[in-house]
Amino acid sequence: MKKSIINYQPSTMYIIMPVKIKHLLLGILFLGVQINGLSQTAKKNLTIGVSFAKEIQSSVSKDGRLLLFFTQNPNVEPREMTWPYPWSPCYIFAKNFSDINLNKALVLNDFSDWTQSTEWSLDNIPEGEYYVQCVWYQNTDVANVNAPGNYFGEKQKVSVSDQLAINMTINQVIPERTIVENELARMVDFKSDTLSKWWGRPVSLKASVLLPSGYDANKEYAIRYNVAGYGGRYDRVNRLLSDAAFMDWWNLPESPQVINVYLDGEGPFGDSYHMDSENSGPHGYALVYELILHIEKTYRGTNTAKNRFIDGCSTGGWVSLGLQLYYPDFFDGVFSYSPDAVDFENYQLIDIYKDQNAFINETGYLRPVMRDVSGEPWISMKDFVKYENVLGRSNTYLDSGGQFSAHAALYSPKGANGLPIPLFDPLTGKIDSEVAEYWKKYDFKIYLEENWETLGPKIAGKIYIWMGDMDHFYLNPATRSLDETFDNMVNPESDAMVSFSAMEGHCSMFSDRIVLEKIQEKLDEE
Repeated sequence: MKKSIINYQPSTMYIIMPVKIKHLLLGILFLGVQINGLSQTAKKNLTIGVSFAKEIQSSVSKDGRLLLFFTQNPNVEPREMTWPYPWSPCYIFAKNFSDINLNKALVLNDFSDWTQSTEWSLDNIPEGEYYVQCVWYQNTDVANVNAPGNYFGEKQKVSVSDQLAINMTINQVIPERTIVENELARMVDFKSDTLSKWWGRPVSLKASVLLPSGYDANKEYAIRYNVAGYGGRYDRVNRLLSDAAFMDWWNLPESPQVINVYLDGEGPFGDSYHMDSENSGPHGYALVYELILHIEKTYRGTNTAKNRFIDGCSTGGWVSLGLQLYYPDFFDGVFSYSPDAVDFENYQLIDIYKDQNAFINETGYLRPVMRDVSGEPWISMKDFVKYENVLGRSNTYLDSGGQFSAHAALYSPKGANGLPIPLFDPLTGKIDSEVAEYWKKYDFKIYLEENWETLGPKIAGKIYIWMGDMDHFYLNPATRSLDETFDNMVNPESDAMVSFSAMEGHCSMFSDRIVLEKIQEKLDEE
């Protein structure tokens, strides 16, 4: 019979969702400033000058996307505010430029053709004090404004009135990521022949490795592959290496003797989700049959499926569960926390097979896409997608590198323009029913129902899923639906362990230590 765990309470918790009371109070403060300013929408005589420092000109591309970030929060780096955080709004404006003269400043005073994340444009920016920053987005290998190889200028404070001139200098490059030096940490940079052939250029897959305290290169080890939440990179191991409490525990002789691998799915459309797609290429194949085998040959002493585990939260929750389901013989167990929508009848609050519009529900109201744990909506789907539209070189979310960019790249067919065909229109939200049918290949509920006879025996004893019943992104209905699907399975009956915790939010009970302790429990049972 299926096992059910209710209200599991961990002993240690690392909260992934950065929602704190002080942030909410700051949000109320900044929102008040925003609302007061929005009433002052008279046209401004705004001129922005952007120049490139001479010392960087030799490595700057003449083609790129210029992004301008405005925020009223003095405590953040504006260029890093690429999500519409309700407690710290940032306003983004962008335009593509070609064959610019790097020796001459760009003089900007006509903003009619700029893409923006706001209802107001730079021609009628509300009066007030702002912290502004610019980014020159030139790295086309990955869809990430803050990817290494892009350039930016320093944050500066300005006061907006009827007439304003802002001068910015782009003078800094975003550096390559690094791993904190530690005797147990390793960096993996592996060229994938499969992806390189698919893209027609060298493509590398990166990861970091955290070895167990008693590591012996001549021994065989259990191994854990961790998939990041959305936007997480391989250098997230630094958080653990810098966490004194975790490292004190990890260095104990009785800590799990398990190799940790922190995967990185960065790609041309955002996170690749480590799955094969028409748009991003054979990332699933490259992970399973190239990168993992390379890592295990180097560190593990064996490449058998036994004692090979995978886990993650949010995007990592979906990816880890998907890899266990689509490669059932390759992994020995999954620990999936707060997974992205596992059932597209519940794509957050959208039924992609029946609904007509992603932005507006059947009663005519804007759909929320994010809330707090009490149920108070924070932002609408429409406004969230505006942020992705402004980040995309196409002026749409399809190549923004954001969450919905990644979903389109993974689930949708490839369009004639080289971009994924959108499930929903970037501006109106209208859903394309033909594309919705195409998404079914990665609808886990459908996949289970169609393949259970052969899949069921292969995943017996391997599935653990946790979800908070007040998930910040409305992901719990899909997980509830998947849980019912597991309940209804026969020949064999499912033993998937699906846990729900009341009044818990997104990833609130995920931690590396909890996952490692669960892996140790499985190892002790064998």
